[in-house]
Amino acid sequence: MPVTDVVIVESPAKARTIGRFLGSEYDVIATKGHMRGLSSKGMNVDIENDFEPTYSLERGSGVVLTEIKKKVRRADIVYLATDPDREGEAIAWHLLEALGPKALAGKEVRRVVFHEITRSAVDEAFADHGVLDMDLVNAQQARRILDRLVGYKISPVLWSKVRRGLSAGRVQSVALRLTVDREREIEAFNPVEYWSVLTRLAKSVDASLKFRATLHAIDGKGGNATSSRYLVNNQEESAKLVADLEASAYRVTKVVKRETKSRPTAPFTTSSLQQEAARRLRFGAERTMRAAQGLYEGIQLGSGDPVGLITYMRTDSTNLATAAVAEIGDFIKNKYGADYFGRPRVYRTRSKNAQEAHEAIRATSVMRTPESIATHLTSDQRSLYDLIWKRMVASQMTDSISDATTVDIEATGGPSGTSYTLRATGSVLKFQGFRAVYVEARDTISDSDDSDDSEENVSDTSRSLVPLDEGEAVNLDDLKSEQKFTRPPARYSEAMLIRTLEENGIGRPSTFAGIVSTIEKRVYVEREGTRFKPTMLGIVVNDYLVQWFPDIMDTGFTASMEEKLDEVSRGDIEWIPMLREFYDPFDETCSEAKEKSERVSRSLLERPTGEMCPTCAEEGNENPLVIRIGRNGEFIGCSTFPACKHTSNIRVETGVKCPETGGELLERKRRGRGRPFYGCEHYPDCEFTTDARPLKEPCPECGGLLVARGRNGAKCVTTEDYDGPAPEAVSDGKSEDASVSVVV
Repeated sequence: MPVTDVVIVESPAKARTIGRFLGSEYDVIATKGHMRGLSSKGMNVDIENDFEPTYSLERGSGVVLTEIKKKVRRADIVYLATDPDREGEAIAWHLLEALGPKALAGKEVRRVVFHEITRSAVDEAFADHGVLDMDLVNAQQARRILDRLVGYKISPVLWSKVRRGLSAGRVQSVALRLTVDREREIEAFNPVEYWSVLTRLAKSVDASLKFRATLHAIDGKGGNATSSRYLVNNQEESAKLVADLEASAYRVTKVVKRETKSRPTAPFTTSSLQQEAARRLRFGAERTMRAAQGLYEGIQLGSGDPVGLITYMRTDSTNLATAAVAEIGDFIKNKYGADYFGRPRVYRTRSKNAQEAHEAIRATSVMRTPESIATHLTSDQRSLYDLIWKRMVASQMTDSISDATTVDIEATGGPSGTSYTLRATGSVLKFQGFRAVYVEARDTISDSDDSDDSEENVSDTSRSLVPLDEGEAVNLDDLKSEQKFTRPPARYSEAMLIRTLEENGIGRPSTFAGIVSTIEKRVYVEREGTRFKPTMLGIVVNDYLVQWFPDIMDTGFTASMEEKLDEVSRGDIEWIPMLREFYDPFDETCSEAKEKSERVSRSLLERPTGEMCPTCAEEGNENPLVIRIGRNGEFIGCSTFPACKHTSNIRVETGVKCPETGGELLERKRRGRGRPFYGCEHYPDCEFTTDARPLKEPCPECGGLLVARGRNGAKCVTTEDYDGPAPEAVSDGKSEDASVSVVV
């Protein structure tokens, strides 16, 4: 049998793509993920023996290992072509350890690294092969052992002091704390009343030329140092102001025009891709990474070889390869013109502990436009590739240029004799620049306490003003004064939480999705619309951990551990002393918590329903029902548990009728998944379900059931005749008057 070199990768899809490039001289085989790991049965870390880990084969890896051994036996050279990061380096090392010296005797082992799966990148990697980077391996080992120590030392304490079945994690628990702290900020927030005054003015010479203006100052004094708007504090002041403005004469006192430029945003990192996919596509982090994985590993485009469409998708770098920038520049000049490309742009990452040896996430060729390959991709892949390609191209385009205009209008002559300054702003886009391709989305709810989504607070580069001259008289067309209240900070969306973790140096690109999904699967947080709200259980666990494990729950401490892991990966420090430095005080803290902390009262994990247990009532006893949290979320149970084991589900009504039976559509959750679905109350007799949120307003075409589609859209599921904007009466997120009732 002829000798062939063996190439080892992680996934079968990646193996198929690379195999097509390399040809019959190479035998490409996939490990199908990690071959070895720390067994869940016990800690498997010998603390006294320099934290020596005991690894075992992952379930199902034995068969794969046997096959790899057969192929290695016939080979002269073994190429390790796993992913270009700590995780990939560790997979390769574990494989070598599993094969053992006997299987590798007389074999040359080469490490090949590529950041995109294209023929040229693979050929270059094989020509410039290297050796395994043990610093990266040790960093991954240290991280795994560190996480195992934290989980296996703290979790038993939680079992004994809070409730059985709980867990803690070095990073996940910090993410939980962020959501709990934010919830308490919201609860402690005291809304402050204010009145917003919005006017519509018209030119005297032509009443059809109208524009908006907001109150800016009274007698030359502004009311808000952080805003161009003057906010009136109460209704009495507002009424006086309105009376004055209705009787005032208006004159333009100042017109300021200036040219403004806007820069494009950087190409995607893992974090920014997850955030933008959440905002634009409503993808969760895990869904985003699944689609990105497929694009990276290779897609069959027509009759040719499969090819990786994007570069490696776990990165915190915003750099682009010089050759890629040159290709993008040529594309921009040819398609949009020379004015749209100036000089190559270089970006700095916002990530605290960024490692910029890799590239940003980009299309492997700008010539593969989203339209040209759309038919070869799944729906998710198509949507995500479109984002990546456009962001990449836009990142190298010239600034957009606008003419911004600010107009001050003086209002005088009212009964009080007060002088009011109104301000109107507008901006006219003069040159699109990068906006011809892509503009980054914004979070729908601002983090600021006094955010205001009303019309006067919306900025738009295409909103222009009517032509106005200094000294020109204008007329009042409409006047509106609205009572408002300052808003609390918004709960974290998935995108916002990932961004916060990244900015604080917590976690790595490969872990963001897992961190967020873990706290949701543990039922420490739940979703309300697109936002995370901590559960009773999450709050109790967080408070206990903050009290007894303050270092573990501190963002600064967690970030410092990430920095030390980075130092290990660079070879600057040794990993075993780093673990010892962490473990000794941590172990003392665990012992203190176990000995001194009191068990958490069960009442903190329950809340009353106001109903009595029907099972106890049959026996003549009156025991209240309470809401508890189990592995799959909240449920109703008897307060005397375990004496009485009565349980029932919580009924979450949508206020929308099932299109098949007319019964109530209820919000339900799938086992192990956070996102809800909606089904008829008459299940199993009626099996109607929808993943999209049902809307109360009927379809304007047929009167059937509308469900939410995207951010502001709606689609008919009855006849599918309607696919358009959602009715204005329906809010984003859950139905405004969705109710919760108890089924007993």
